[in-house]
Amino acid sequence: MISLSALINDKSILIAPGVYDALSTTIAEKAGAKCLYLSGASIAYTRFASPDIGLVTMSEVNDTLSLITDKTELPVIVDADNGFGNALNMQRTMRVFERSGASALQIEDQSFPKRCGHLAGKSLISKDEMMGKIKAAVDARQNEETLIIARTDARSVEGLDQAFERAESYIEAGADVLFIEAPETIEEMQAITSRFSDRIPLLANMVEGGKTPVKNASVLEAMGFAIVIFPGGLVRAISHHMQAYFSNLLAEGSNAKFTDHMHDFKGLNDIIGTDDMLELGKRYE
Repeated sequence: MISLSALINDKSILIAPGVYDALSTTIAEKAGAKCLYLSGASIAYTRFASPDIGLVTMSEVNDTLSLITDKTELPVIVDADNGFGNALNMQRTMRVFERSGASALQIEDQSFPKRCGHLAGKSLISKDEMMGKIKAAVDARQNEETLIIARTDARSVEGLDQAFERAESYIEAGADVLFIEAPETIEEMQAITSRFSDRIPLLANMVEGGKTPVKNASVLEAMGFAIVIFPGGLVRAISHHMQAYFSNLLAEGSNAKFTDHMHDFKGLNDIIGTDDMLELGKRYE
């Protein structure tokens, strides 16, 4: 397994595209991704056609994680929401996800049920309770290479100053990476990096149409961010493509006019390595 810490400590910003199943993982890796982000929101969108409002369970995330790590050696950052409960739930989540191959767990300070960081109406647990969850995760992990990414949603609830106060406490509690969710301006993003980038790696979240200005990775790197995730971009892209596909099929009665926008039978089999798997199977006949 490639070391996530080594990738983060590299001079270049680490781009972690969001994936939600083994196929998207395979395609992202073939495209050149060095790290992947398993988005809880994307699981909600694709498995349940539901919004990101805390409906996905720990076991459902772990099922998806296991399928992904079975297909790749790339490090996978897992969206662990708020640990799916209290500090003891957080410890169980750490143990389960770590056994399934997670390279990092992202945990947040929202109350339960949580919701997408770019939706209104969020509520928070206390700073002390979140510190306890971070410490619980530190104690539960078996490998120091498994990173803990502490996310605070306080910017949208209590303001940036309170988000900074919480962030300081989360660093003290043992977080390896800091994620201040949903800054609303470039100036706020620069304030985050000015205060924290010399002390701890910072994660930026790019949500198309969300609260935070979407910037190129090189711009974020120059600001001082070490990691950038694009958690739900793939689902937004593929759902747009699905709408076009189904509209064409049902209007035309075939895919003839859509063939330039889709893989044929061989093309998909090439992506998933069908020939290689069949050849491997021959070794055991």
